[in-house]
Amino acid sequence: MAVKEGSLSINSENIFPIIKKWLYSDHDIFIRELISNGVDAITKLKQLSSLGEAEIPEGEKFRVDVLVSPEEKTLTFVDNGIGMTYDEVEKYINQIAFSGAQEFLEKYKDKDQAEQIIGHFGLGFYSAFMVSDKVVIETKSYREDAAPVLWTCEGGTTYAMEEGTYNTRGTRITLYLAEDSLEFSNEMRVRDVITKYCAFMPVEIYLTNEDKAREAAKETVVQDKKQEEDDLVGDAPEAKAEEASGEKKEEKKEEKKEEEPLNDIHPLWTRNPSEVTDEEYKDFFQHVFLDFKEPLFWIHLNMDYPFRLKGILYFPRINPNVDPFEGKVKLFNNQVFVADNIKEVIPEFLLTLKGVIDCPDLPLNVSRSALQNDGFVKKISEYITKKVADKLTGMYKTDKEKYESLWEDLSPFVKFGCLKDPKFEEKMHDFMIYKDIEGKFLTLPEYLEAAKEKHENTVYYISDAELQASYIDMFRKEGMDALYMTHNIDNPFISTMEMKNENVKFLRIDADLSANMQDEEVSEEEAKSASEKLLPLMQKASGNDKIKLEIKKLKDEEKPALLLVSEQERRMAEMMKAYSFGGDVSDYAKNAQTLVMNLRSSLVQYLMEHAEDEAALPVAEEIFDLAMLANQPLSAERLTAFISRTGKLLGESILPTA
Repeated sequence: MAVKEGSLSINSENIFPIIKKWLYSDHDIFIRELISNGVDAITKLKQLSSLGEAEIPEGEKFRVDVLVSPEEKTLTFVDNGIGMTYDEVEKYINQIAFSGAQEFLEKYKDKDQAEQIIGHFGLGFYSAFMVSDKVVIETKSYREDAAPVLWTCEGGTTYAMEEGTYNTRGTRITLYLAEDSLEFSNEMRVRDVITKYCAFMPVEIYLTNEDKAREAAKETVVQDKKQEEDDLVGDAPEAKAEEASGEKKEEKKEEKKEEEPLNDIHPLWTRNPSEVTDEEYKDFFQHVFLDFKEPLFWIHLNMDYPFRLKGILYFPRINPNVDPFEGKVKLFNNQVFVADNIKEVIPEFLLTLKGVIDCPDLPLNVSRSALQNDGFVKKISEYITKKVADKLTGMYKTDKEKYESLWEDLSPFVKFGCLKDPKFEEKMHDFMIYKDIEGKFLTLPEYLEAAKEKHENTVYYISDAELQASYIDMFRKEGMDALYMTHNIDNPFISTMEMKNENVKFLRIDADLSANMQDEEVSEEEAKSASEKLLPLMQKASGNDKIKLEIKKLKDEEKPALLLVSEQERRMAEMMKAYSFGGDVSDYAKNAQTLVMNLRSSLVQYLMEHAEDEAALPVAEEIFDLAMLANQPLSAERLTAFISRTGKLLGESILPTA
């Protein structure tokens, strides 16, 4: 057969610069494409064999081999799949973007075949030119009468094709790497890429360093030859020498390690959930995500209609003070890794989870790096959301004790979902629970029902258990309840809950003073008189001339003052700070403060009597700082002054005067 030369049949000029720069967003993705083509070729052969259209030798092991050679600067991909005839190379390789896989599927679409073709022998193959100056294909078809084919292209749009000498069924593609891509002749670099993209492909993948393999083969030949010479000239009789030689060869055979594939061809998500143990789920989680904290629980997805989808979603255990509030959901297409966290498929709030989703029906673009617009992508997302909601609500109904034990870890995920997805919020609305002061879990309706006699339609919440310990103690003494809402997602979540429950308002535990905590009402005249005496003094003591004063008689005589922080003003200050809006945030903070002076306290009575005395100011400062400490940390400057002043006041009260 004569050498055929020609130009590649394309509709665009200068396609290779386009492929190199624009077709694939990740430079290393060509390895995934070429391995996928090898897997594709093997899958086709298996399907033809099952239809009786191809013969496969009994016991043959299917595999894709990747060979690196730093010395020769090459990277080679070998498969023992269907191979190609001369006409097929002409059709599928010389005509860029002709999809052999799609034609194959079209031809056999009426056959009941479970396995799917994952490669596109067209543009996927041409990703090789992202890193190569020259590409050589050696291939032989499964057809008995087909001659082997040798195809060579040196990066332009011209090729040479002739009858080759490759006599093994399948295809061997050799990439002669460009100078700027020699990293891909490094064994560790290629291993990392295969692990990233091909860890779960359905055909075993092996990686070999050709240079090392050649050296090892030479060394074996030399050692065997030397051993034979030693046996011939040794003192032992000939039979004994022969026996010793046989034993040594047997030892060598045992020492030789059995090669292991780089991938798992039967990943956990492809198995029936009833056949998978809890330990296997946990081991998979640790192996894939390198997270050695045991997950809270997992959801095994398995759907065949109206689209095919399998996967496992894990709810990880997160330490909010250390771990980022983000996860990693890996998207696969027929066991081929596509990307992490594709928001069109995975609902945004579930991107905080960890897991794998494998959907063969995904409408990917030709480089598989992004989704094409398609109506059912939204249905996939809705299905995943529904399965998560079903799992959570089912746990609440059937194992409420477990649900409660996991809630503090679960609540950030669930609340984020309620913020982002109205349908998810609708499903979870009746199953949201909150921990109260006594550590019991309540739904919002249960809390409101229990509290309606003391504060109807008002939800008191705790944002920091340590800073607000004094207020918690007051609530407990008065038989009042509050809910713990201490995660940073609770701020926006509270606003959402107020919108969903129009008549209900949420107040932080330090935002308002319930009438239940007051001993008796203070007359208007008494309050006015006390305020005139104390307001100037407390403004000076606090350093805040905008602070508001309230005069009350509290049941707890030991508390001279309480600092309340307006819910509305505080939220505004937090929003200004979070979004870096213009304006002075400190003004909002100052406007938010209300100091409640307790007329039943002997210290406040002292200030009333000595408001204009010089000695009253340090007492007033002490009272304010104590109220502040029960609410928030003091500034460094104020804390220093507080420590010094406290020591001085204690000394004056205890030590005898001269």
